[in-house]
Amino acid sequence: MSANVLLTESLGVELHSDPWPEDVTLYQTFNDEQILLPDNVSSLAVQAYLHMVGLDFVVRERSNAESMSPTGRIPFIKAGDFVVAEMEHIVSFVNSKGISLVRDLDDNQRSDMRAYMSLVNNVLGNAELYLTWKDEVTVNSITKQRFGSVHPWPLDIMLTWQKQSQVLKKLKVLGWAEKTLEEVYSEVEDTCKSLSERLDNGPYFFGARPTELDALVYGHLFALYTTPLADTRLQNIVGQFKNLVRLLEKVDRVYFEKQQSSDSENGTFEKLP
Repeated sequence: MSANVLLTESLGVELHSDPWPEDVTLYQTFNDEQILLPDNVSSLAVQAYLHMVGLDFVVRERSNAESMSPTGRIPFIKAGDFVVAEMEHIVSFVNSKGISLVRDLDDNQRSDMRAYMSLVNNVLGNAELYLTWKDEVTVNSITKQRFGSVHPWPLDIMLTWQKQSQVLKKLKVLGWAEKTLEEVYSEVEDTCKSLSERLDNGPYFFGARPTELDALVYGHLFALYTTPLADTRLQNIVGQFKNLVRLLEKVDRVYFEKQQSSDSENGTFEKLP
């Protein structure tokens, strides 16, 4: 792919005069047989964000999407001559086009939004990595089969072991490797409680219009709520916060259902229970 890799530090360049390309493609691994919980979360969050800002794109699945990504992480988008990976960089790229979801927020609200996004990434993101790569039941019953499904033997075993080692090292540095499963569930529940209190009875976290936080929370909680796992406690934790479930249903209805019916390449998503 002969495209420039656009990273955060290069996003200060003024691109307002350049329109959003007509052929933007979001790449991820195969949804039905390969993608794992953390990557599914990231892809859903980015798709929700792009729908919220009203930008056209198509989703394409590739078995080697992770190796195609400029950062080694998915999803990534190809927009004209630019290849941009991960939600933070994609948001910055969109902002550089003069498009923003937070234009009406004041400085305090923007600071609050960033704090909640950090909480979501640091707790829910690490919990998803833990469950996918640390919890033995999930690793043996789901992760190994899905991650290795597109590789021949013995490459499937070697690559799975390599990826697991990388994630476990990261979790150790972050102080998550020694947590028990019960402690992980407790962290998830506390974070959901904080999000539920912030959302209260509002349609979105900061008023009548969604922000990046709504897209990020949708990605995490929708995946946690609908992904079949060896243990159903995550679904139960999310499900007890009815206002968060209503947010998921609202985002799914407003920003996904119409696109799904008009563009088959965007795929289908499991309906909320």
